[in-house]
Amino acid sequence: MIKHSEEFKREAVRIALTSGLSRERVAADLGVGKSTLGKWVAQYRPADLMSEPQADLARENERLRLENRVLREEREILKKGHAVLCKPKAVRFAFVHNWRHRWPVELMCRVLQISERGYRSWRLRPISQRARTDMKVLAHIREQYRLSLGTYGRPRMTMELKEVGLGVGERLVGRLMKANGIRPVRTRKHKVTTDSHHRLGVAPNWLDGDFVAAAVNQKWAGDITYVWTSEGWLYLAVILDLYSRRVVGWAVSDRMKKDLAIRALDMAVRLRNPPPGCLFHSDRGSQYCAYAYPKKLQAYGIRPSMSGKGNCYDNSAVETFFKSLKAEMIWRQKWPTRRQAEAAIFQYIIGFYNTRRRHSYLGGISPLAFEAKVA
Repeated sequence: MIKHSEEFKREAVRIALTSGLSRERVAADLGVGKSTLGKWVAQYRPADLMSEPQADLARENERLRLENRVLREEREILKKGHAVLCKPKAVRFAFVHNWRHRWPVELMCRVLQISERGYRSWRLRPISQRARTDMKVLAHIREQYRLSLGTYGRPRMTMELKEVGLGVGERLVGRLMKANGIRPVRTRKHKVTTDSHHRLGVAPNWLDGDFVAAAVNQKWAGDITYVWTSEGWLYLAVILDLYSRRVVGWAVSDRMKKDLAIRALDMAVRLRNPPPGCLFHSDRGSQYCAYAYPKKLQAYGIRPSMSGKGNCYDNSAVETFFKSLKAEMIWRQKWPTRRQAEAAIFQYIIGFYNTRRRHSYLGGISPLAFEAKVA
């Protein structure tokens, strides 16, 4: 065992008390055990080890270290709680309560500009009936927001909550959504593109802007759009029944050829078996004007109709679907492969758009529910 001199012990204690380093670091640097250093610190009083200027310096260092620690904690609290600074006091009280195990309550109250007395009163006060109702409604709002892919604003959210049995109004729903940062995803402007520079046959515009149908399988509308993936473009052709706005046929491909539109048509016919005379409306794109497509329509007994020249917005029902698809799903993330994008589109159409999504045109219900209601 190494026997250390009294002078060495005093110097070791002086370093431990004035260097600002941890006991473990000082002990390791001096080659002694942490417990041994601790015994030396307890044995020699600081007044015996340092002069008055040294003692003042040590106290100032300790004060600065404490001040830096407090400033770091205040900065961390602000980083976590900046979103609640402008919220009502009850929200800030809840933040203090949730983080009380990490930071001192007194410090958090000072940073968030609330009183400790107010926090204690809030904690002991029984929750009000209004707060209980808000918590219940908010839980349903979060669930319906998730199921709607983050697309529902106040009106549709209110419809959804009423359907599950909650007697709420738009004012309450709007207040809770705003207070909790729940808002529908904003959409981009949709760019319409149609390749109509060709000399193929064009059908008359029998639809003539009348997108209202009296029953299913009376009027259909179709179009083609594109989705960018890391592998390149993925093209999507769809057909909508204008009566319920339900997607009745779709197909995807890495090439925008006439067979893409034909596969969507074949699917729609297999699914719906339309009666002779059903009207199919599209733009003047070359995929719909090519000889094979009108021939297919004739074989199925479907009457073709095409938008007016230079009027790409004469097919607004399908363009609206494309905008919803891209705003509510496609634009939210990057798609590494065409297969992933294709699977997501299939899930959107089958699992959400046709079966769950509330359509303003249908009075706030889904296409599937609308068809069942009038069946």
